Amino acid sequence: MKPIVCVSSEGQDTKIVILSKEKGKVKVKKTFSMTMTGFDTFDDAQTNEFSEESFAGLDAEMSFEGIEETNNELKAVDKSDVTYASQYFTKDELKNAEFIPVVTDPIVNHHNYSGKIEKSKKKNIQAILDDLAKTKNISVPADSIDYLTINDKTLHSVFIREDNTSVDFINSLAEQNNRRFYKIATIKNSETALARYISKTNKFFEEDYTLIINTGSESSKLIFLKGNNLAHIGSSLDIGTKDIHTYDVYFSKILLEMENGNIPKLDNVFLCGEDNSENLVLSFYGTFPEANVNELQFEDLDLTELSDEQRDNISSFAFAITAGLEYFEEKESKYKGINFLPKYIQDNQKIIHFGWHSIVVLPILFAAAYFFTVQILDNRQHIIEQRSEISRLEILKAQNEQIVAQMENYSAKISNFDNTQAILDSATAGAAVWGKMLSNISDFMERRRNFWVSTLGTNKNNMVSLKGHTLSRNVLTEFVDINNSSSLNTITYEPLRETKAYSYTMNFNINTDGANKK
Repeated sequence: MKPIVCVSSEGQDTKIVILSKEKGKVKVKKTFSMTMTGFDTFDDAQTNEFSEESFAGLDAEMSFEGIEETNNELKAVDKSDVTYASQYFTKDELKNAEFIPVVTDPIVNHHNYSGKIEKSKKKNIQAILDDLAKTKNISVPADSIDYLTINDKTLHSVFIREDNTSVDFINSLAEQNNRRFYKIATIKNSETALARYISKTNKFFEEDYTLIINTGSESSKLIFLKGNNLAHIGSSLDIGTKDIHTYDVYFSKILLEMENGNIPKLDNVFLCGEDNSENLVLSFYGTFPEANVNELQFEDLDLTELSDEQRDNISSFAFAITAGLEYFEEKESKYKGINFLPKYIQDNQKIIHFGWHSIVVLPILFAAAYFFTVQILDNRQHIIEQRSEISRLEILKAQNEQIVAQMENYSAKISNFDNTQAILDSATAGAAVWGKMLSNISDFMERRRNFWVSTLGTNKNNMVSLKGHTLSRNVLTEFVDINNSSSLNTITYEPLRETKAYSYTMNFNINTDGANKK
């Protein structure tokens, strides 16, 4: 459960308590008290410069001398007050906490309603508002009023005014810590929360009357119980620790308030606030000898994180503490007390503020968002399909490149085969020509027997040269005629031993048909 920060303002006095619930028990983590100066309205969040001497000797309590009495006038929040308070609390302590302003009069007013009580809370509030307008000529917003059920015929209502020192202080503290706002969970009423705690932790007889008195520095609050139920809340007494010189006036005002609330006697008295002196206890015993007088003790709370001085003065934080305890009960659905959360606070805590024109534009925004969402989803699907197609084509391209590479390899092989075939064909054709020519020469030499070839060679332009010997010149002429020789170059007489012989040289052309005559 998140920690809560309860801020209670009574005139110039401001008390702050940080509470947390750990392992089923409420712990008071820190208490802080100060007297508000109220000289300047808080208008910026910049931290003022303070010397150590200006706060010398100040502990958890802070007071300023020489401040004029205000007679319950609301004080504006001074930036120096906020700066001083922010030095006592770390940003981490406040960051995740919920804030609860705790208010008393003159910020709130009380009104008892007697009449028909409905089951619907909304109807009961409307009945109270109508009764206020009729009996007191007061108009109150419905979000600024709440009530407690006293019995089956009576409702005790509490309504709040907008100018609220506790709320202003919380907002100023948020600005001081560079936050737009601190979350205000609810606004609680001091008197009803304290009355709830006393009646919860004590068992009274139905005919017993109990006075709860909270003494402040400027004023005192009187709360009366009958049995364990709220009986009467008195108006604030303009008597506090600053101006109590004698308790006679104090008790005369208590007796007057008892008469106004039809309280015939006092059986129990609980003291809390700034004054728990022995003189006050003895004065109560002297005025109400039959009453049991007790100082309020918070024995059910964990106070281990407080100093001894803070534990001794814990009853002075009664309003703030009991409001926090009531809030914890409400979170666990054990009790329903007085709660306010006016619209102006709710609007201030909204992350996005909507006016009437925003409400008109809102359907258009939803339609536009729906349209663009559909378009984005369609385009995204199209992109996915296109990427899939691109991937398929890239795979196909890679396969085609492999096929082309194989085809180029085969083409090179085919080209080489063609060249080889051409060479072979050329060689085959040449071999046939030579074979035919040599066959003709061989046939001629076999027939004549006197014609020999010693040298056969080739020249340019398919010319063949022959060198050899013959025994007859006529044979050479015949050979030339048969082989179409182009020319007989030389005939030389060269006898071989005793035999007449001739040497010769000749040239002739050859083609596929043999030798062509020139």
